[in-house]
Amino acid sequence: MFDLDKWQEIFATIEKNKLRTFLTGFSVAWGIFMLIILQGAGVGLQKGVESQFRSSATNTIWIWNGQTSIAYAGMKPGRDIQMTNEDHDYLAQSVNGIDNLSSRYELWRGNTVSHDNEFGSYNVRSVHPAYAIIEKLTLLEGRFVNEIDINEFRKSAVISTKVSEALFKTEEALDNYIKVNGVPFKVVGIFTDDDGRDENMQVVYLPISTAQRVFGGGRDVQTIAVTVGDATAEESKLIQDNLKQKLAARHHYDPTDERAMFFWNSVEEFQRFKNLFASISIFIWIVGIGTIIAGVVGVSNIMMIVVKDRTKEIGIRKALGATPASIISLILQEAILITGFAGYIGLVLGVGLLELISKQIDTPFFKQPEVNIQIAVGATILLVIAGALAGFIPARRAAAIKPIEALRDE
Repeated sequence: MFDLDKWQEIFATIEKNKLRTFLTGFSVAWGIFMLIILQGAGVGLQKGVESQFRSSATNTIWIWNGQTSIAYAGMKPGRDIQMTNEDHDYLAQSVNGIDNLSSRYELWRGNTVSHDNEFGSYNVRSVHPAYAIIEKLTLLEGRFVNEIDINEFRKSAVISTKVSEALFKTEEALDNYIKVNGVPFKVVGIFTDDDGRDENMQVVYLPISTAQRVFGGGRDVQTIAVTVGDATAEESKLIQDNLKQKLAARHHYDPTDERAMFFWNSVEEFQRFKNLFASISIFIWIVGIGTIIAGVVGVSNIMMIVVKDRTKEIGIRKALGATPASIISLILQEAILITGFAGYIGLVLGVGLLELISKQIDTPFFKQPEVNIQIAVGATILLVIAGALAGFIPARRAAAIKPIEALRDE
């Protein structure tokens, strides 16, 4: 039953001790505020780093040409290692655990891509069909490079929406033609990249066999990428070691030579970042909970001071017939009111600041900080309960005071 007199008394006590109430509430609000900000910052940092992996599959092993740094089988260091189409075919047949496989022959910057009187300079990458999966490309129109393009050396091209808009304006790009360094190619597909990063949208994709023949690439490739399905980090490392051993044997270099060919295992890297953020999350919770505990201890100390200051008043109440339960209830309600209101203020300020930051800050490594509202509300409720428990101890002491002893208190 709602007791208006009791609440009026609680508000009168709060009004009388403004500074004490403010300090108590501030410690609680600060604890919730810091927990939310730390949680939100951790999520923002995690999203930023994950976005760096989003442009390609997180289960990919990338291989690049290098130069030997260790003498091997009578051959001096300093030899350039050049992968070819034969390496692609050999790995596809001899390495278990490969899900998708594509080589890449790239025409470096400075390429002129045109349509009628519109010109642009874009990256031109020639690849196999599986590359669309590896780079997580989304086809909006048409199709990607296919095996028929590869086998028949077709002059097919897949362009990004950005290239389409720049060269074709309002004209239909699909089934139309572009020229790559003066050579005509038919547009068979238009794609967008999942993360929308500009460098991934300034690209034209061609069949690798066609580009090697037309632009004098021979059978050379600069990159080979393989996906390893749902392999764990340990399993992907075994697949990588197998790839390294087979390529070392084919190109006659020491398998321990880290510079002969460069490998980047996104499975390992992604797992490493996941472990890092798990540790960061634990640290954030420790700091946040520590801050909340400090607030609860502050509430407990303040409530002890409240009981001490009101010892005579409590004695008079008991002398007039107040029950221990009514005294405990009075002090607990005051503690719950302060912690509940302060916790709510900290919650609102924390969520509001994160909303403001998320609109203002969007960097490659920090994106859209946010907090799980259920966690935030749960932490606030937990703090209120903890505040009640913190007030319960001095409340019990107050209820145990004998009226005569309380009246003698100075």
